[in-house]
Amino acid sequence: MNREGKRKMREAEGMGAQRAGTMEEDGYWRILDGLAATSTIVIDRPKGTSHPRYPDSIYPVDYGYLRDTASMDGSGIDVWVGTGLCGIDAIICVADLVKRDSGIKILIDCIKEEKRLIFGVHNETENMKGVFVCRKPPRS
Repeated sequence: MNREGKRKMREAEGMGAQRAGTMEEDGYWRILDGLAATSTIVIDRPKGTSHPRYPDSIYPVDYGYLRDTASMDGSGIDVWVGTGLCGIDAIICVADLVKRDSGIKILIDCIKEEKRLIFGVHNETENMKGVFVCRKPPRS
């Protein structure tokens, strides 16, 4: 096979991987949708309340978990529940040096401003950082 043929094959393989990645990503969001749809959302830290161990840290958006689910720390899958109507369109992946753990938080019905506030909560110290993973295309 000549150089041009090899280049075209690499491009085709790359496009195939991209399509497969998109399908896998769609499957991931579908599973999160299913977990949320079949679970009771428990809001144990309503908007405006203080964190139980860090009283200066105030929850800017309702925070809780999906009942009868399990995350890496053994408790229910964490959720932030906003005031919009967009369903699940993002997660935030968090790493915490103090707790020595990592995990995800599912964002349900969060509008842009709520997402900005949530991002701030998970990035306000040097010992905890979070990154958003957004659903593509985002839900309206």
